[in-house]
Amino acid sequence: MPARKTNTNESGTKIRIQYYRSFIAAPKTHKTIVRSLGLRKLNQVVERPDTDAMRGAVAKVPHLLRIVE
Repeated sequence: MPARKTNTNESGTKIRIQYYRSFIAAPKTHKTIVRSLGLRKLNQVVERPDTDAMRGAVAKVPHLLRIVE
């Protein structure tokens, strides 16, 4: 039986996520998403694996985060 394919990217690519707008007036769930990605300061950029889960987390708060090319 063939192995199941996971949602990780086999090529090992990374995406760069930038925290560019404050979450002061945002709901608590948005703050939790930003913190869970490892972002602590404004304009901070982190590299994370390019998976569907990471892209989904960024898509939840597009007004706070952006993907840097």
